[in-house]
Amino acid sequence: MPVTPDPTDLLFEAVSFSARAHRHQLRKDGRTPYAAHTFRVCLVLRTVFGIDDPQVLTAALLHDTIEDTPTDFDELTETFGAEVAGWVAALTKDMRMEEHQREAEYRKVLAAAPWPVVVCKLADIYDNLTDSRHLPPDRRDRSIRRSGEYLAALKPTLPPEARPAYSVVEQRLEQVRMAAEG
Repeated sequence: MPVTPDPTDLLFEAVSFSARAHRHQLRKDGRTPYAAHTFRVCLVLRTVFGIDDPQVLTAALLHDTIEDTPTDFDELTETFGAEVAGWVAALTKDMRMEEHQREAEYRKVLAAAPWPVVVCKLADIYDNLTDSRHLPPDRRDRSIRRSGEYLAALKPTLPPEARPAYSVVEQRLEQVRMAAEG
């Protein structure tokens, strides 16, 4: 009889996996290791949104691995299971597309996504908005605009489980907009 891995063990493995996958990358400020973003997204889910499901937290840690590293869907499936890999795939933009088409397609996928994907994206938006204070005004404005577009895409089909997190991110967006307007 196969042994089912402990979900917490998978979460701990995801921390290491994310750190290794993003080890040579930096955030937009050019100083912060990229893995700090994935760790913060996981922390936002847990401490700000109150979500403690180990699989959802695992997906948060891995949310940028397919998009931004050589990691592929099969590797995530083998290591973390099909459900987590599917959530990460839904959080992945198709970088082969032209930006406008890519963003439109990504918003469609997010709007149809299950609640674990939606809350991971909301945590990602929250962290990106928080981090935008370190960006030059033009890049901060782009982050604010893009965050608003994602929230608008999610709102019509927002799963009930994601509503509290959505409200928190909406408030964060308004705070960041007001601070940017000075």
